Amino acid sequence: MRVITGKARGVALKTPEGMQTRPTTDRVKEALFSIIQFDLPGTRVLDLFGGTGQLGIEALSRGAKNAVFVDAGEKACALIWENLRRCHMEADGRVVRADYLDYLNRCRESYDIIFLDPPYAEVFLENALKRITEIDILRSGGIIVAERPLGKELPLDFPGLTRSRDYKYGHTLLTFYRKEQAERRL
Repeated sequence: MRVITGKARGVALKTPEGMQTRPTTDRVKEALFSIIQFDLPGTRVLDLFGGTGQLGIEALSRGAKNAVFVDAGEKACALIWENLRRCHMEADGRVVRADYLDYLNRCRESYDIIFLDPPYAEVFLENALKRITEIDILRSGGIIVAERPLGKELPLDFPGLTRSRDYKYGHTLLTFYRKEQAERRL
């Protein structure tokens, strides 16, 4: 696993031993970032199920302003910090050890891009999408990227979000939601 492009291009990221974390494949990651590449510069990113930190780190490498990485696991948080150091991005990232719902319940920040790549067998994805819309932490025009396995359905509608089409890569689906733009007042 490596950073694909940008200022940390080619840096190898450390991966965990065992099956606790399922990193996004390079093929899926490359496709994901090809889709959002023009939305990245200067953004605030939330990598809600941090794992290795690779999605947030790729975003930082491609021009995101900063990233918050959330993971409940102590080892995962240490791994994210190590990967940030490898890429010389410690100043641009913040790692929070917390359960995703606990983090969302106390979150007072807003984000331009939110990555959701939770463990596949759980209902974390649906719960996270529902809570994000309830607490309104996605900025106007912001994007949520949800990664899920083929066969796992997601609701079509979440209040204030527009769902685009799904992108299929092998047994993985990427679903993109965009927050509707707030109307400008003259």
